[in-house]
Amino acid sequence: MTYLPSLPQDAVLLDVFRAYPETARPLLDYHEALLRGPSPLSVAERELIAAYVSALNACRYCHGVHQATAEAFGIAEDVLAALLTDVRTAPVPEPMKPLLRYAAKLTLTPAKITAADAEAVLGAGWPEKALHDAAAVCGLFNLMNRLVEGLGITAGEDYCRASARRLTSSGYAGLKDRL
Repeated sequence: MTYLPSLPQDAVLLDVFRAYPETARPLLDYHEALLRGPSPLSVAERELIAAYVSALNACRYCHGVHQATAEAFGIAEDVLAALLTDVRTAPVPEPMKPLLRYAAKLTLTPAKITAADAEAVLGAGWPEKALHDAAAVCGLFNLMNRLVEGLGITAGEDYCRASARRLTSSGYAGLKDRL
Protein backbone atom coordinates (compact mmCIF):
# COMPACT_ATOMS: atom_id res chain seq x y z
CA MET A 1 0.00 0.00 0.00
CA THR A 2 1.57 3.24 -1.10
CA TYR A 3 1.94 6.15 1.27
CA LEU A 4 1.37 8.65 -1.56
CA PRO A 5 -2.36 9.48 -1.59
CA SER A 6 -2.25 10.68 -5.21
CA LEU A 7 -1.23 7.21 -6.42
CA PRO A 8 -3.31 4.02 -6.50
CA GLN A 9 -2.97 1.79 -3.45
CA ASP A 10 -1.19 -0.87 -5.55
CA ALA A 11 1.30 1.61 -7.05
CA VAL A 12 4.63 0.28 -8.23
CA LEU A 13 7.89 2.18 -8.65
CA LEU A 14 7.09 3.09 -12.24
CA ASP A 15 3.99 4.93 -10.96
CA VAL A 16 6.21 6.96 -8.64
CA PHE A 17 8.60 7.70 -11.50
CA ARG A 18 5.68 8.86 -13.66
CA ALA A 19 4.43 11.12 -10.88
CA TYR A 20 7.90 12.64 -10.39
CA PRO A 21 9.65 12.50 -13.79
CA GLU A 22 12.00 15.39 -13.02
CA THR A 23 13.87 13.21 -10.51
CA ALA A 24 13.14 9.86 -12.14
CA ARG A 25 14.79 10.65 -15.47
CA PRO A 26 18.30 11.36 -14.12
CA LEU A 27 17.96 8.48 -11.68
CA LEU A 28 17.14 6.10 -14.53
CA ASP A 29 20.03 7.50 -16.57
CA TYR A 30 22.32 6.62 -13.65
CA HIS A 31 20.81 3.13 -13.40
CA GLU A 32 21.40 2.57 -17.12
CA ALA A 33 25.00 3.82 -17.03
CA LEU A 34 25.90 1.87 -13.89
CA LEU A 35 24.04 -1.37 -14.45
CA ARG A 36 24.25 -1.68 -18.23
CA GLY A 37 27.30 0.38 -19.18
CA PRO A 38 30.88 -0.87 -19.56
CA SER A 39 32.22 -2.56 -16.43
CA PRO A 40 34.56 -5.35 -15.42
CA LEU A 41 31.46 -6.74 -13.67
CA SER A 42 28.94 -8.47 -15.89
CA VAL A 43 25.35 -7.27 -16.01
CA ALA A 44 24.41 -10.45 -14.11
CA GLU A 45 26.98 -9.71 -11.38
CA ARG A 46 25.77 -6.12 -10.99
CA GLU A 47 22.15 -7.26 -10.79
CA LEU A 48 23.20 -9.87 -8.22
CA ILE A 49 24.81 -7.17 -6.10
CA ALA A 50 21.61 -5.11 -6.37
CA ALA A 51 19.52 -8.10 -5.27
CA TYR A 52 21.95 -8.98 -2.46
CA VAL A 53 22.03 -5.44 -1.05
CA SER A 54 18.23 -5.27 -1.27
CA ALA A 55 17.87 -8.61 0.53
CA LEU A 56 20.24 -7.43 3.28
CA ASN A 57 18.00 -4.38 3.65
CA ALA A 58 14.87 -6.58 3.67
CA CYS A 59 13.46 -4.61 0.73
CA ARG A 60 11.21 -7.25 -0.78
CA TYR A 61 10.34 -5.16 -3.84
CA CYS A 62 13.90 -4.49 -5.02
CA HIS A 63 15.10 -7.88 -3.85
CA GLY A 64 12.38 -9.60 -5.91
CA VAL A 65 12.83 -7.52 -9.06
CA HIS A 66 16.61 -7.71 -9.09
CA GLN A 67 16.86 -11.37 -8.11
CA ALA A 68 14.58 -12.19 -11.06
CA THR A 69 16.65 -9.91 -13.30
CA ALA A 70 19.94 -11.50 -12.17
CA GLU A 71 18.45 -14.92 -12.87
CA ALA A 72 17.34 -13.77 -16.33
CA PHE A 73 20.97 -12.84 -17.00
CA GLY A 74 22.21 -16.28 -15.92
CA ILE A 75 22.59 -16.29 -12.13
CA ALA A 76 21.31 -19.60 -10.73
CA GLU A 77 18.10 -19.43 -8.71
CA ASP A 78 19.68 -20.66 -5.46
CA VAL A 79 22.68 -18.30 -5.43
CA LEU A 80 21.13 -15.39 -3.54
CA ALA A 81 19.75 -17.60 -0.77
CA ALA A 82 23.18 -19.20 -0.44
CA LEU A 83 24.86 -15.78 -0.26
CA LEU A 84 22.51 -14.71 2.50
CA THR A 85 23.37 -17.87 4.45
CA ASP A 86 27.16 -17.67 4.04
CA VAL A 87 29.16 -15.86 1.37
CA ARG A 88 32.13 -18.17 2.01
CA THR A 89 30.24 -21.29 0.87
CA ALA A 90 27.94 -19.71 -1.74
CA PRO A 91 28.23 -21.05 -5.30
CA VAL A 92 29.80 -17.94 -6.81
CA PRO A 93 33.28 -17.58 -8.30
CA GLU A 94 35.91 -17.00 -5.61
CA PRO A 95 36.77 -13.47 -6.86
CA MET A 96 33.12 -12.43 -6.27
CA LYS A 97 33.23 -13.28 -2.58
CA PRO A 98 35.36 -10.33 -1.36
CA LEU A 99 33.27 -8.04 -3.56
CA LEU A 100 30.05 -9.33 -1.98
CA ARG A 101 31.53 -9.11 1.53
CA TYR A 102 32.46 -5.52 0.71
CA ALA A 103 28.87 -4.79 -0.44
CA ALA A 104 27.46 -6.38 2.72
CA LYS A 105 29.71 -4.38 5.02
CA LEU A 106 29.05 -1.17 3.10
CA THR A 107 25.31 -1.81 3.43
CA LEU A 108 25.16 -2.93 7.05
CA THR A 109 28.02 -0.97 8.67
CA PRO A 110 29.23 1.66 6.19
CA ALA A 111 31.31 3.57 8.72
CA LYS A 112 33.38 0.43 9.33
CA ILE A 113 34.65 0.04 5.73
CA THR A 114 38.45 0.15 5.74
CA ALA A 115 41.28 0.15 3.25
CA ALA A 116 41.71 -3.57 4.01
CA ASP A 117 38.20 -4.23 2.73
CA ALA A 118 39.01 -2.50 -0.55
CA GLU A 119 42.39 -4.24 -0.73
CA ALA A 120 40.64 -7.62 -0.41
CA VAL A 121 38.60 -6.82 -3.52
CA LEU A 122 41.63 -5.61 -5.47
CA GLY A 123 43.69 -8.53 -4.18
CA ALA A 124 41.11 -10.93 -5.67
CA GLY A 125 42.15 -9.62 -9.08
CA TRP A 126 39.48 -7.00 -9.65
CA PRO A 127 40.52 -3.71 -11.24
CA GLU A 128 39.78 -0.43 -9.50
CA LYS A 129 36.70 0.15 -11.69
CA ALA A 130 35.13 -3.05 -10.31
CA LEU A 131 35.53 -1.72 -6.77
CA HIS A 132 33.99 1.58 -7.87
CA ASP A 133 31.11 -0.11 -9.65
CA ALA A 134 30.37 -2.46 -6.75
CA ALA A 135 30.35 0.44 -4.28
CA ALA A 136 28.17 2.48 -6.64
CA VAL A 137 25.65 -0.36 -7.14
CA CYS A 138 25.60 -0.84 -3.38
CA GLY A 139 25.01 2.87 -2.80
CA LEU A 140 22.34 3.10 -5.49
CA PHE A 141 20.38 0.19 -4.08
CA ASN A 142 20.61 1.43 -0.53
CA LEU A 143 19.02 4.62 -1.91
CA MET A 144 16.41 2.72 -3.93
CA ASN A 145 15.53 0.47 -0.99
CA ARG A 146 14.86 3.48 1.18
CA LEU A 147 12.84 5.19 -1.53
CA VAL A 148 10.68 2.10 -2.07
CA GLU A 149 10.22 1.38 1.64
CA GLY A 150 9.72 5.03 2.51
CA LEU A 151 6.91 5.36 -0.05
CA GLY A 152 5.23 2.05 0.79
CA ILE A 153 5.79 0.48 -2.62
CA THR A 154 5.13 -3.27 -2.81
CA ALA A 155 4.65 -5.87 -5.51
CA GLY A 156 4.07 -9.58 -5.86
CA GLU A 157 6.19 -12.23 -7.53
CA ASP A 158 4.32 -11.90 -10.85
CA TYR A 159 5.19 -8.20 -11.01
CA CYS A 160 8.84 -8.93 -10.15
CA ARG A 161 9.09 -11.41 -13.02
CA ALA A 162 7.39 -9.00 -15.47
CA SER A 163 9.69 -6.20 -14.36
CA ALA A 164 12.71 -8.47 -14.81
CA ARG A 165 11.58 -9.25 -18.37
CA ARG A 166 11.39 -5.50 -19.11
CA LEU A 167 14.80 -4.83 -17.57
CA THR A 168 16.31 -7.74 -19.47
CA SER A 169 14.94 -6.67 -22.83
CA SER A 170 15.18 -2.88 -22.69
CA GLY A 171 17.23 -2.00 -19.62
CA TYR A 172 16.64 1.06 -17.50
CA ALA A 173 16.53 3.28 -20.59
CA GLY A 174 13.36 1.39 -21.51
CA LEU A 175 11.79 2.46 -18.21
CA LYS A 176 12.66 6.05 -18.94
CA ASP A 177 10.81 5.73 -22.25
CA ARG A 178 7.69 4.68 -20.30
CA LEU A 179 7.48 7.91 -18.27
